[in-house]
Amino acid sequence: MNDPDFRLGQRVCMINAGKSPQIGTVRYLGTVQGHEGAWVGVEWDTDEGRHDGSVNGVRYFETKSPLSGSFVRPRSLSVGVSLLDAITLRYKTVAASDSESDDMYVMSVRQLRVAVELVGKAQVEERQRHLENLKVATLTYAGVCSAGPLGQVRAACPSITELDLTGNLLPDWHEVSRICEELPALQVLDLSSSRLALDSASPFLALSNLTTLVLNNCALQWTQVNVLKASLSCIQELSLCRNDMQAIEADSESSTLDEPYVSGFDSLRLLNLDDNNFESWHEILKLSRLKSLEQLNLNGNKLLQIFYPDPFGKGDDASATSKGECPVTPFPTLRCLLLGRNKLSDWSSIDALDRFPSLQEVRLSDNPITVPGNGMATRYMIVARIGKLSSLNGSEVKPRERRDSEIRYARHLLMNMQMSSISDISKAHPRFEHLRVLHDIPLDLQRGGTISATQKMSSSLLCMCSCPNFVSGMIPL
Repeated sequence: MNDPDFRLGQRVCMINAGKSPQIGTVRYLGTVQGHEGAWVGVEWDTDEGRHDGSVNGVRYFETKSPLSGSFVRPRSLSVGVSLLDAITLRYKTVAASDSESDDMYVMSVRQLRVAVELVGKAQVEERQRHLENLKVATLTYAGVCSAGPLGQVRAACPSITELDLTGNLLPDWHEVSRICEELPALQVLDLSSSRLALDSASPFLALSNLTTLVLNNCALQWTQVNVLKASLSCIQELSLCRNDMQAIEADSESSTLDEPYVSGFDSLRLLNLDDNNFESWHEILKLSRLKSLEQLNLNGNKLLQIFYPDPFGKGDDASATSKGECPVTPFPTLRCLLLGRNKLSDWSSIDALDRFPSLQEVRLSDNPITVPGNGMATRYMIVARIGKLSSLNGSEVKPRERRDSEIRYARHLLMNMQMSSISDISKAHPRFEHLRVLHDIPLDLQRGGTISATQKMSSSLLCMCSCPNFVSGMIPL
């Protein structure tokens, strides 16, 4: 079949009005045995097909999933539109139709139409009609397949700084690079739910202006991220959610070390790896030398345990010490670590968080260690065991809560480990001795002794009086 509208590797969308978009990649062009006419073999992004590329024992193409392939008539597929066509359709056409339509209205309690006017609507429509002033463009599932003719988008929309292209038909990173060339002011780009071929290790220089890149649900692995790294010299926020990642490929120069690592990404502050498939903390440790990383999102993975390693240059990298180099502190700038919806079940993982030098915000909800009952962690225990914590599960840890939690925790240990020595308690609870001294908690509490009123938590509580005759703004006589 020599249809000029289709080519292998091309991204297409099923023309199926009224249903959610069905997007895939062309894997075969030609005839199908036992069926007349021309067919397009498509591998769909999800399991929305009928087979794996073979029909009646004949293999036509390969798919990654057994139910992601199907054959479709060419007339049932859309090959998409250029970026400028999509922008024009989305903004100029919508603005014009909105201005010509009836007034907006709401229904009254008597089911009567009451006209309303959207505040600022005229100004928004005016900006939309003038594409040269457009700064934020949202084109989700708009069928964008190319940048279009050279210079066309740059001339029409030079001011775009944020572009959302979720669920479009871009075939590869070359086309993404062309779009970035056309939009010199672009800083934020969302390419979620795309399948972008990467067949070149050469940097895409046009991507160097990006500060935020979202690649959720793109079937990416870290090997591709490593290739893109050289093109993302200014990237500050990178989102890689729902990519089924299980491993992080370390740089080749560190591959012989006990703890190989990822280098580069010098400006990266936030890395989002939510809802992937990481099980081993050793994979995450490969990110520990990212010198600017402040927030790491790992919600919805399968992590069983976490720990904080010794500074690099000791043990696993003895050559650095022999050369007189200073050991490298792991995760030196990490301030926020989100670990919700994992499989953490041991106290050593909680204690390890206290060793992160800059860590202040943590999420641990929906882990076995935090399930109520069965002696699992309660909030006060976690707060007491992580000394620098200022936010837990999205809730601020105030100084008063910290003090009360630490006192309660230390007293709990003394009263419930009466047969243990202080050194044994300290081994199992690294912060215990520090907290006992800090809050002046006597050792005789372990032997059933009493504590003075100044050491009781009740001494710090407020006394509330009930005044039944009190009227707001007046003092009762």
